[in-house]
Amino acid sequence: MKYVIVGGVAGGATTAARLRRIDEHAEIIMLEKGPHISYANCGLPYYIGGIIKDRNKLLVQTPESFNARFNIDIRIHSEVISVDSDTKSVEVRKTKTGETYTETYDKLILSPGASAIKPPIPGINSPNIFTLRNVQDTDKIKAFVDDEHPRSAVVVGAGFIGLEMAENLHHIGVKVTVVEAASQVMNMMDSEIAAPIHQHFKEKNVGLFLEDAVKEFVPNGDLIEVHLSSQRVIKADFVILSIGVKPDTFLAKSAGIKIGEAGGIWVDEYLQTSKEDIYAVGDAIEFPHPITGKPSLAFLAGPANKQGRILADNMVYGHKRKYQGSIGTAIAKVFDLTAGITGLTHRGLKALGRKHESTIVNAGSHASYYPRAMQMIMKISFDPDNGKLLGGQIVGYNGVDKRLDLLATTIKNGGTIYDLQEIEHAYAPPFSSAKDPVNQAGFNAENIIRGLFKPLSPFQFKKRSIKDSFVLDVRTAEEYSLGSIDGALNIDVDDIRNHLNMIPRDKKVMIYCAAGLRGYVAARILRQYGYDDIYNLSGGLKVYKQAMAEQSNPIFFKNEIKAKDVIEPIIPINIKTIEVDACGLQCPGPILKLKETIDVMSDGDQMEVTATDPGFFGDVESWCKVTGNKLITRESNSGEIKAVIQKQKKETQSLQTSLDHKTIVVFSDDLDKALASFVIANGAASMGKRVTMFFTFWGLNVIKDANKPKVKKDTMGNMFSKMMPSHAGELSLSNMNMAGMGRLMMKWRMKDKHVDALETMIQIAQETGINMIACQMSMDIMGVDKEELIEGVKIGGVANYLEEAEQSNLNLFI
Repeated sequence: MKYVIVGGVAGGATTAARLRRIDEHAEIIMLEKGPHISYANCGLPYYIGGIIKDRNKLLVQTPESFNARFNIDIRIHSEVISVDSDTKSVEVRKTKTGETYTETYDKLILSPGASAIKPPIPGINSPNIFTLRNVQDTDKIKAFVDDEHPRSAVVVGAGFIGLEMAENLHHIGVKVTVVEAASQVMNMMDSEIAAPIHQHFKEKNVGLFLEDAVKEFVPNGDLIEVHLSSQRVIKADFVILSIGVKPDTFLAKSAGIKIGEAGGIWVDEYLQTSKEDIYAVGDAIEFPHPITGKPSLAFLAGPANKQGRILADNMVYGHKRKYQGSIGTAIAKVFDLTAGITGLTHRGLKALGRKHESTIVNAGSHASYYPRAMQMIMKISFDPDNGKLLGGQIVGYNGVDKRLDLLATTIKNGGTIYDLQEIEHAYAPPFSSAKDPVNQAGFNAENIIRGLFKPLSPFQFKKRSIKDSFVLDVRTAEEYSLGSIDGALNIDVDDIRNHLNMIPRDKKVMIYCAAGLRGYVAARILRQYGYDDIYNLSGGLKVYKQAMAEQSNPIFFKNEIKAKDVIEPIIPINIKTIEVDACGLQCPGPILKLKETIDVMSDGDQMEVTATDPGFFGDVESWCKVTGNKLITRESNSGEIKAVIQKQKKETQSLQTSLDHKTIVVFSDDLDKALASFVIANGAASMGKRVTMFFTFWGLNVIKDANKPKVKKDTMGNMFSKMMPSHAGELSLSNMNMAGMGRLMMKWRMKDKHVDALETMIQIAQETGINMIACQMSMDIMGVDKEELIEGVKIGGVANYLEEAEQSNLNLFI
């Protein structure tokens, strides 16, 4: 039997090796248009980043070693340019000489893989713009990095490869900016699971521009200018394109082989194409999804390897082994975080119209009392009628992979959430908890199916009707003082039975706590006291805050080498430093540790606290602001957050919190008043002052996005929109506007006198980190939606403004 295999790597090389192991006498020819037949594709970013030092370790097999072990006729630099299924032959072109010849086959295996997507963006073929799909691409990028010592890079696309490239470039000291046209990274995940990754970008000082597509690449000397749809321009030494890949089906199409609905080569359950004796494996094929039954693609090495083994058996022993398809289990390291997905997401199930429920679990990687327990967020989706597990997503620091594997195995075997409850895992304090996070996800799902509580996602919670709902915060008073959801009443869960009279029975009661557990306990108490319409925020405030925060990190790097900005504490010899270990504690544990420790410290002493709760990175800053103590340093490394705090004298605490802070209330949308607001704000920021701008009522028009999307509104909201300016460029003068002529004269005069336009001033405010808050109540009244505002604006209430104003030594109303 004569087998001809087109393409190597995972699918083709695995098929060849398996064929030889089960048929020593077969004639096997492998044709590869490049120089490499088997390499670790997934390891390429880590070689560029210096994690993998030896390039040869990427080459799983060389043509010589593969031939020596398996006696396979390896022909590199040999491109198959056509297939004739009638004569059972292929035409081959030698890429080095251009010579062509014909090779016959008994059975043909296509393993062409996938090719990088390069849309027709102007300038996309400029120098210093790279893609990463193979070893040749890797060598080009590695040579550029080693020889040119670039200081900045833009990664276009935030899928798995894009994020891995961003991490590895950051690892070698390159200032990295990621640009993604979608509203989140890893677009296959649900938004609240991607949100922790977005916040992690801020901790790592990596730029992230979401919902902003590349419009043009413009070479500028040694730099590349990346022009975005938002009119922003990012300058960088080089660009990595990671927009996505598509199945390479050119050869199959030219041979008349059927291409499926998803755009891949159609194969049956035995991996045979529409042409007899022609088979296909790897990234180029499509196959029905095991859950939905719909054609799907899987650009993953694991399925390709499995397909190669199954196919070899079927060609030698007959069509006996059926391929079951891939549920898309994938995992990636993103800086210190690990993110993984298997099966279908809530978003995917909703798009399919598939009935389902979801639940979120906050849990530790192992027992909280054992050192270095790290937090993870797990979300599962399931069928509420029979409990069948449909999908899982996890983001965390340690132990993500083994939980994802348990979920994937359960889904592949058609298992249910009840199977999750019964999973018997290896337990000891360093490895897990007695109730593993996977078990807990199963318990949560059963509670939902049995109607013990109703979950709400962060986005459902956000869209609540203020008129018809009552928000109940069941955390401690100390936690509540550090921040809460606007309009919430705080009753500690342990005291809720004594305050039932404060909770209305004629409204939807929407409960939240820090992580979800206390909210569930409160819901059970109220249900058994006769409350019917009870909801619990899935994942608690921890997930909600991350999902509602600004998701982008729109920072601009100067193209020069600078030492990392750190605040070096000046620690006199006589200052005492207390070490506090809050690792393994979930919120509010770390904050309570801070409070009990600070109470026994002397003024001027410092504490060095270490925690593993991801929320602590932001909480410690808020706690210091509220209490008036001084945050000296704060850093996050491999999921461990370390902060140094100095206790301030009581008489200086109020002074400390107000030092160099200015607040401005922007009430008007008059052009001249808006200009005055931003002149003062930018001036203060340029002097190193902290500035907060609170936009309310007509002031909201100043921060509307000129390129805002269309938003569905009620009748009054549409009326307000038509009557008000749609963005800063349409504002009128308070005096001498003269039907718009005054505005034009003012803009001309400003340009003539080299004064920045208002739009430029707003952009400067964004780039310098001025804290801009839009009043939620005013937005509701004026019919302004969050999506209509410029990037970086936070949504808040009067409490947010008053917190800032109390810490300010200057407050203006404009």
